[in-house]
Amino acid sequence: MMNEIARNLNELIKSHNQSIFEMLSDFGRKAYYPKGILSQSAEANEKATRFNATIGIATEHDEPMHFSHIQKRLNGLLPKDIYQYAPPSGRIELRNEWYKKLLHNNPSLENKNINLPIVTTGITHGLSIVADLFINENDSIILPDKYWGNYQSIFCLQRGGSLKAFELFDKDGKFNVSGFRERLMEQKVSGKAIVLLNFPNNPTGYTPYEDEASGIISTLVEAADLGINIVLIIDDAYFGLFYEDSISESLFGRVAGLHKRILPIKVDGATKESFVWGLRVGFITFACEVPILEILEHKVEGVIRSSISSSSILSQSIILDSLRSDEYKLEKREKYEIMKRRALKVKDILTKEKYKEVWSIYPFNSGYFMCLKLLNVNAEELRVHLLDRYGVGTVSINPTDLRIAFSSVEEEDLEKIFEYIYQGVDDLKVKHLKPILQQ
Repeated sequence: MMNEIARNLNELIKSHNQSIFEMLSDFGRKAYYPKGILSQSAEANEKATRFNATIGIATEHDEPMHFSHIQKRLNGLLPKDIYQYAPPSGRIELRNEWYKKLLHNNPSLENKNINLPIVTTGITHGLSIVADLFINENDSIILPDKYWGNYQSIFCLQRGGSLKAFELFDKDGKFNVSGFRERLMEQKVSGKAIVLLNFPNNPTGYTPYEDEASGIISTLVEAADLGINIVLIIDDAYFGLFYEDSISESLFGRVAGLHKRILPIKVDGATKESFVWGLRVGFITFACEVPILEILEHKVEGVIRSSISSSSILSQSIILDSLRSDEYKLEKREKYEIMKRRALKVKDILTKEKYKEVWSIYPFNSGYFMCLKLLNVNAEELRVHLLDRYGVGTVSINPTDLRIAFSSVEEEDLEKIFEYIYQGVDDLKVKHLKPILQQ
């Protein structure tokens, strides 16, 4: 039986945009943020001027109780920024800072309706929340065939969705707009599509150029005009690491407010943008009518409250302090330049003629990774051989594709790693040739 709060939220969504209500999963329609201890504590924080006996933490001398030996290791942060609970949607100060960052990095967002980004425990958590709210069993998720393997677990294993992939690149090595359009138009019968785009792409390290981005957007609008409700999930995990003349802002800003049947959702985070992977700080941002933004935020808070309750306040405090610091922009630029030099170095290395005999290169211009398409050997066999024989770690994506994270290899070592890969290919070719010669 549906809770009355959830029912009222759904009626409000319907009154402003029926299509967005239709996009919600069965669970998403049931989701709501309960009026419980946390809401009462939030009210008490504003009005309890004498004593606040609402929240389940211990206090001492008007601050959260804590161990001195832990506090010594965290000098520079106040106990209130370390030990107490954050709200389910995250620290409001951090949300405001990330909002300002989004507007600065994405000029297309000017005058668009978006919510204050909601804090998640990393980007994976953000994607999982979106899946909970919008994906029913057998819903189709349209995405390129080069995708992060964890999408299978998040969208299929957890929610029962079905990945419908199209080839990422066309015959000219550009984003395959026609393949994307074909997959999307297959959803006319169901009337609903979840589109999942990740740029810079993991595993290939590719971001579209302007003409490709325009093709993606026009395809989305065409499908929406035909009556397809589109949940557009934009996984911006590697946002900002653009090394060439690709688009340099998120598609989120370009699509926000474009069509009532398109709900853009930006999932991003400090995780990779600020090189703080283990701190697990991500964000969810929606773009739609203002009243619905508030409702979706309540639903996200309900999902968070019913699963992890809230994200780490310590991680949020560290990121907030970083975003406000004088060093942030300088150090971010320094790390960007290191990554860019590595990417360009890889491109230079791979111009060697001998390499063209054993692999081709998927286009890359951004992010952490690049991919080789092996011509003569199996990627998984090569991966294992490189580990066992040379102590070199790579990732096999499928039988032909091998991913190399240049992000984790020093610039001066990049040439060596590709030499080892080349030697590994040669080893396997010889190994496979021997039985034939012995016949």
